[in-house]
Amino acid sequence: MSDRRAYVKYISSLVMFGTNGIVASYIALSSSEIVVLRTLIGSLFLVVLFMVSKKKISFFNNKKDAFYMLLSGIATGASWLFLYEAYQRIGVGMASLLYYCGPVIVMVLAPIIFNEKLSFEKIMGFTIVLMGVLCINMKAIGQGQFNVGIILGIMSAIMYSAMVIFNKKAESIVGIEKSTWQIVISFLTAFVFVGIKQGFILQIEMGNLLPILILGIFNTGIGCYFYFSSIGKLPVQTVSICGYLEPLAAVVFSILFLGEHMTMLEMAGAVLIIMGAAFGELVHINYQKAVES
Repeated sequence: MSDRRAYVKYISSLVMFGTNGIVASYIALSSSEIVVLRTLIGSLFLVVLFMVSKKKISFFNNKKDAFYMLLSGIATGASWLFLYEAYQRIGVGMASLLYYCGPVIVMVLAPIIFNEKLSFEKIMGFTIVLMGVLCINMKAIGQGQFNVGIILGIMSAIMYSAMVIFNKKAESIVGIEKSTWQIVISFLTAFVFVGIKQGFILQIEMGNLLPILILGIFNTGIGCYFYFSSIGKLPVQTVSICGYLEPLAAVVFSILFLGEHMTMLEMAGAVLIIMGAAFGELVHINYQKAVES
């Protein structure tokens, strides 16, 4: 039952994250300013939620896990800073493709770091998912825009993989406390970066207020609580494969709310992502049940 709840929360968070680009498109601020405000509001929301839950702070009980949590939070903030800047430089399609090379890194390192067996079903499922992502982003790939945006996208992927790995290793910090520390540290990371870059003053127009609150409370606060409180309970390879449901959600929402159209190749990619995620998980689970019986 606990694993089932973790799956539900994880998938829900991916759907929420899939709306990030849509919400951010209504905010007339720089990429780094959006990240700062997003993590600030998300942090405040999670701190209040943690205080209401009346749970004890375990962050300082284990120095090693606290260190891993610190690294994971820094990686989260850095990953979003790189990603949002890559959006503006090379577009959402190419930036997303590069960002979701992160799960590839995680999957490759999982057998070494976590002693997770890289099963044939997982490899096949991941391959199908990757084919789907390539189909969705084929137009962006064909443009061949090799500039600093490419480097930013690659860095966002590296930071993504670091976030997942360090979060998983902080085993003694769980639930809402893990989510809270994750976003608070990511906010401090983004805040320091923006402060050094342009100073600590942000000018927000009234028209930006509503999408900022939605991005901060719903997409970051609630979404990150679901995400970070669930990935520690799921196999790293599962997190890697199912994580591709996020760009799929982004494509679907862009069609529904922004009026964007999907080509036949993009529709095929969406189908491949669903098939790959389902195959990688369901076939593996059924195989394990058959072996146990």
